[in-house]
Order: sequence, then structure tokens, then C-alpha cells
Amino acid sequence: MKKLTTLLVLCILFPAAIFALPPIFGSEYDGKTEEDPLDRLYITPQRIVWMNDGDGRLIKDPEILLRPGNGQADMARTTPYCRMYSTDHEKAAIILDFGKELHGGLQMVMGGSSNRAPSLVRIRFGESVGEVCSQTYNLDWRMGFSTDDHAKRDIVVEIPRSGNFEIGNTGFRFVRIDLLENDHNISLKEVRAILRYRDISYTGSFNSSDERLNQIWMTGAWTVHLNMQEFLWDGIKRDRCVWLGDMHPEVATISHVFGDNQIVPASLDLAAEQFPLPGWMNGMSAYSLWYLVIHHDWYMHHGDMNFLNKHRDYIVGLIDQIVSKIDEEGNEELSPMRFLDWPSSPNREGVEAGYRGLMAWALNSAEKLCIDLGEPAAAEQCRTGLERLQRKYVDHNQLKQGASLMAIGGLMDPVQACDDVVSVGGAKDFSTFYGYYMLQAQAMAGEYQTALDIIRQYWGGMLDMGATSFWEDFNLEWMENSTRLDEMPVEGMNDIHGSFGDYCYPSFRHSFCHGWSSGPTAWMSEHVLGVEILEPGCRTVRINPHMGDLEWVEGTFPTPYGEIKIRHDRRPDGTVVSKVDAPRGVKIVK
Repeated sequence: MKKLTTLLVLCILFPAAIFALPPIFGSEYDGKTEEDPLDRLYITPQRIVWMNDGDGRLIKDPEILLRPGNGQADMARTTPYCRMYSTDHEKAAIILDFGKELHGGLQMVMGGSSNRAPSLVRIRFGESVGEVCSQTYNLDWRMGFSTDDHAKRDIVVEIPRSGNFEIGNTGFRFVRIDLLENDHNISLKEVRAILRYRDISYTGSFNSSDERLNQIWMTGAWTVHLNMQEFLWDGIKRDRCVWLGDMHPEVATISHVFGDNQIVPASLDLAAEQFPLPGWMNGMSAYSLWYLVIHHDWYMHHGDMNFLNKHRDYIVGLIDQIVSKIDEEGNEELSPMRFLDWPSSPNREGVEAGYRGLMAWALNSAEKLCIDLGEPAAAEQCRTGLERLQRKYVDHNQLKQGASLMAIGGLMDPVQACDDVVSVGGAKDFSTFYGYYMLQAQAMAGEYQTALDIIRQYWGGMLDMGATSFWEDFNLEWMENSTRLDEMPVEGMNDIHGSFGDYCYPSFRHSFCHGWSSGPTAWMSEHVLGVEILEPGCRTVRINPHMGDLEWVEGTFPTPYGEIKIRHDRRPDGTVVSKVDAPRGVKIVK
């Protein structure tokens, strides 16, 4: 007898299921259905961080929660449970560590309680131990509390006596559960995290003789993977929105790790729909400049002319809008608001210089797009606008962000930019977002070893403080006299999460999973593996490794034709021997 698959059963039960809703909905149902792009995976806690157990009186057998389960409640008397108790004066509480940053919620499998009514508990999700111990205060970001204005992370809720219960949709690694009622107890069979994720292959890879760099590469990839939700988000706790400027490092990481993924076109489509011309993307002119850069980079990687044509009118219209605001002397007035990243904001002169560097980069990218689109008039507009822009020089004012963009945009010699600004002080004044462009400027100046050292120190510094995903912001100075994110706060020491942060991310509002911080992942694939795309769609690729002090490096790079497999080894005499295996359709040059 032929095996019945789920799809076959559905077709038998609901003959029109492929084309319409099952009959149970009725012919008058006018709702719409949509397939969930995300899968679910249940994660068992890795350790118990802390308990208020009253010397063993308030929590019995907590180690049961560290055992893998099946999600099914049962009434067998032999089933082991963790039991939590409260009295008039004491209430049980426990903090669980799920080992890695993840996005999703919590499942509690119950085994009874001291009465038949639901039990009142407080559940707090946190990206750090400090956050799950913090209070929530949404009225003022700067009060030193956490917030849940983007995703609920602090919830008082009734849980059932038996069965299972699921709650939460946020970014977290830790969960704290507190009993709230007096003279009460509950029995827990399981407490598992629900990971909601996009089931995609890591077709790009990176492995080298330095395990720290390998871990940094994978952490950047995981950070972006977590933000690949229904659309490409900025952060899974905060900010759960599509921000065009912030997307650029994420798009670079996606291209180098996951290859072509429809979340990028979908997010660009959404942005163009939400912010029609003559408006600016996300209300910021700089983010419209990033829109052009992203389109160029995505097209070079994937060669999707149909998608590029879909945005033709927007691209051409945006070019006209930008160039019309640059006068003959090189002055421009795109908009009064100038924004690169938050840490650069106080340096207004440096931001202005970097802003103009970004304009030059965007016009260069747009010109190449227009040539391939067969839009010669728009391409000429880009050249004209760039010529005007170059007539006026604005000094970087020692801002690393500004000098980096000036180098990338061709407004400053990269060697001078790095010697004078970008490489001065090493990782000092790097930022998680614009650190990517500082590394790119260093690569343009040939400072590959300096860049690798900074990656180890700066992004590695987050790992040293317990990070499993990269953060919205970070300064090396924060590490001094600070507890790690996976440790209980200690009196007299800083909390690496709660004691820092600025602008819109003070204290625990600070996102510890922000896709814009993934730059080293793309950078190492591009410069250490040495993959440079010369023709759209990876038709021609140059392999030119810059290994620095590495003994060997290997990895894969996704193209529309399949993976390029790469291995570089350093010989005793210092020369490098390379082995490259490319799929048919990809021409490799050196």
C-alpha cells in the first residue's frame, strides 16, 4: 500500500486545499492565509544561573529542568518534576540560561499545582542576566531600567495547572520565573525556549588557524540569521523594524553566508512601498543613499536583473532627486538631518564629511547600476553630481566614521585616511555599525594585519564578555571592572549590559543582537578568503587572499552557480599556495 504523506491526507480530506481554504472555513470566509516563513525548535536550558530557593525549601529538584523533554504533559506518578513553592514571606524564583542568544518565546510543561485555579507568575526574558533581574520602566529610557516597548519581555501571567503553556516573542538568552502568590506551589516538567528561525543553509563558510576569528565569523553570521524574520530586522529585541541604512552590513553578511535569500528583495520592496519619492527612506536622506549602495552590492552578488528592473523607476527618480540638490560649488542640501551612526553624532563636522563620502559612494554605485539598466541619462547625472560634490572639501575632524566613508567614496586617499585617523589608537572609537567601513578603509590602504588585530580585540571583546551575538554598540573601556552578561550583577562592579549604552539604547534597552554589527563576517570572507566579484552575478571572481598572520584559511563562497571552495596555505618561506574549486559558470582570475 502506498504510504500516505501529510500532503496526500490533506488532499483527500480537503480536495480544494491547494487552491483554497479547507471547507471548514466556509464559502463566505474572506480572510487570507499566509505560510509562516519561520520554523520552530525547542531548546532545553543549559544551566541554572541563580535560584531563590530558601536553602532548598522553595525549589525541589531543579536539575530536572536541564533534561531534554518531549513537550507533553502527563499524569504518571513516576514523572519527575521540579517543584517551586511560596510562603507568606518568601517566593521561589529561578533564572535559566539557554546557552545562546535566540529569538522566540517560552514553553512551560506543567504537572499540577496546589489548587485547581491558574497560578500567577512573573516571566522575564533577557539578553543578559542583569536584564532578567531588572525592572521595566517604559516612560523614560534613561532611568536605568529595561523596556519592553518593542517586544514584551516582562510579563505577569496566569499559567494553567496542567498541560503546556507558551508565551513570548522577543530576543533573549535568559529567562527568570518568579512565583507571585502566597502559600502556593507549582510543578514543572519542562521549561524550554522556543526558537523561531528561518531554516536556511550556511552555504558560505570560514575556517582558519585562528579559532577566535572563526568564532567571530560565525557569531556575526548567527547575529544576522536571528534578524532574518518575516523581513530583515535591525534587532530581535529592539529594533524589530526594517531600517535601510542599518541593513547594509546585514545584506553583505547574507550574501557571503547564505547567498541569495528573498528576505533582502522583500525588505527593499517594503521600504520602497513605505517611503515613496520624494520622501527619504526611513525619513533620513542618508538611508536613501544606502538604498543605492545596497542595490549595487546585491546585484553584483546575485545578478538579478528582473529585481533591479522592478526598482528602476525608484532608482532613477532618487538619483534625480539627489543630484538636483548639489549646486555648482559642491554644496548640497539633501536634508537638515545628518546621521551616520549614533556614536559619531556629537562630531557634526566629521559627520558632514562622512555624509558627503556616503553620497559619493552612492553616486558611484548608482552610475554602475544605470549603465547595466540602460539608463545613460541617469548615469550621466551620477557623474555630474559626483563632479560637483568633489569641488568642495570638508575635513573629517578626526572622526573615524567620516574618514572611512571619504576613503570608500573616493574623496580621500585611503592610506592617508588610515594613517591620520582610522587606524590611530587601534580599536579605540570603533563602532559596531561603522566598524565595518573602518575595516574596509584599512583594506583599501593595505592594512590587513591591523584590521585582523582590531577584529580580534574589538569584536572578540564582546565574546570575552559572554556574547553569543554581536551588539548594537560597544566600547572596549566598558570591559574594565564589569561583570559578564552571563553572570549575576556584583555590587561594586559595572554590569556590562545595564551600566552602559547611550542615545536611544541606554542601560538594558541596549540591543545585544543587532545585525549591523556583523561586518567582520563579510569582511573576512571578502579579504581573508580573498573573494572579489568583478562581474554581476559572480560571473567573474578574483581570488586574492590577505591572510595576515594566519597559517591557513579555507572556506566556501555562495554564487548563483554554486559554491566556490577555497583553501590557502602559507609555506615556510612565507608564500601562499591556493586551491580554488569554482562551479561551472564562474570564471576565476588572480
